[in-house]
Amino acid sequence: MTSQRSQAVLLALACLLGLVVVIATFRRTTPPAPDPQPAVTSETPKADPVALYRPTVVPDRIILTFASDPATSQAVTWRTDTTVKAPVAEFALAADGPVFEKGWRGYDEKLVKRLAARTERLTADGHHAHYHSVNFTDLAPKTKYVYRVGDGSNWSEWFQFETASKDPEPFGFIYFGDAQNGIRSLWSRVARGAYSDMPKARFIVHAGDLVDAGNSDPQWGEWHAAAGWINGMVPSVPAPGNHEYSDPKGITRHWRPQFTLPEHGPEGLTETCYFLDYQGVRVVVLNSNEKHAEQAAWLEKTLATNPNRWTVVTFHHPFYSPVAGRDNPAVREAWRKVFDAVPKGVDLVLQGHDHTYGRSGLMREDNRLDGTQVQTARGTVYVVSVSGAKLYTGGDLTWMKRRGSGAQLYQLIRVEGDELVYESRTARGDLYDAFRLKKRADGGNDLIEGENPPGPEGPSGPDTPAVAGGNGGGVGARGAWNAVVAVVILALVALAVGWAVRGR
Repeated sequence: MTSQRSQAVLLALACLLGLVVVIATFRRTTPPAPDPQPAVTSETPKADPVALYRPTVVPDRIILTFASDPATSQAVTWRTDTTVKAPVAEFALAADGPVFEKGWRGYDEKLVKRLAARTERLTADGHHAHYHSVNFTDLAPKTKYVYRVGDGSNWSEWFQFETASKDPEPFGFIYFGDAQNGIRSLWSRVARGAYSDMPKARFIVHAGDLVDAGNSDPQWGEWHAAAGWINGMVPSVPAPGNHEYSDPKGITRHWRPQFTLPEHGPEGLTETCYFLDYQGVRVVVLNSNEKHAEQAAWLEKTLATNPNRWTVVTFHHPFYSPVAGRDNPAVREAWRKVFDAVPKGVDLVLQGHDHTYGRSGLMREDNRLDGTQVQTARGTVYVVSVSGAKLYTGGDLTWMKRRGSGAQLYQLIRVEGDELVYESRTARGDLYDAFRLKKRADGGNDLIEGENPPGPEGPSGPDTPAVAGGNGGGVGARGAWNAVVAVVILALVALAVGWAVRGR
């Protein structure tokens, strides 16, 4: 064999070996074709949602809220049908055994207190219901209690809660943007995932649009079912959104019967505008749907008399929207000056409405819109988030330090002395955004950015889903590249073979 032919054969063999390697790599990086889906042949009729969520004598929709001081009280609300005439709640100090229920070892009736409930009637979607509520008062701070609700014949399970400390102590809470759509099927995993990441959360903030149609009883049934027993263990702090205002007369008629909340807000906004103090944090809930001027005066006093080191405010319509064309100037102009003017200001604002994600730096009216501080006075961090399945595409607006679209999110917030630690996570539990606020001696904050996912797939990337599932995009790119390489190698093989033949 001539030297020329030897070289040609060796080149052909090398090219063939390269082709084998490329094909093997291509097979590894190309996902297998999915198995065909079985045909749906079931003739089972679809459940009637109205019938599915019809009330019975057994308590349901059990939810904890705050109606007064979280250190010494705890409110609970539940629902039954209208045959229940004498609803009650029982509570006791939590114990390591079942000593608070009759018939079990160690039971002592002196340990259990029984309170009569207040009842409101609500007719919705063709059926009648009774909503019952009790506010447990004169409780000891920083103490665990158990409770159940019923009528003496039909009882719920026993739930457990812990009162707040009277003093500032570290704690965490959860924040959700709009749930609104796909509540039972798609929002449920977000609610449960957040709880699994922070099982000791002391309360849950809902920034409005809990449902899509405020007067739809089946939708409220889905909302209560999605979080389930979590609502009976972790208090909710809800703010009303525009979808809670689907009633021509104002807020949905479901709101006040099912949420027992503080009644110290401005006239005409009872249980939709309120505040509570929790272990060194004042949490203020505003109603961005109406009466903005009336709330501004109330808000100014509420912030000016705040004895706490931290202030968190929540409402639905954002001051600064992450979506172009969805500005809310009436809300911003009514309240922003109050936020900036009071001596202690506002540290963090939690909002919803725009079904995407945006987060600012430290902002105030007399600083730059992008959050770059030009004074040493304190500023506010503004967040817009979404937890439900209805998702919009956000824009690249100057006020946002972090942005992203296409992901259902939940937020975990911890207050630890002079630090407030914030994390936003996707429905899968992946980190989406993070920062810390560190309180300075002058009362202002330093903002320390966390290790956020980088662009273009992270929150600061383009207006596409900010966290991609798996490696779908990369697989497609690698597959195309491998195909090009394979064609080149095949051409080289053909050239080498031709060279070998001509060399004979």
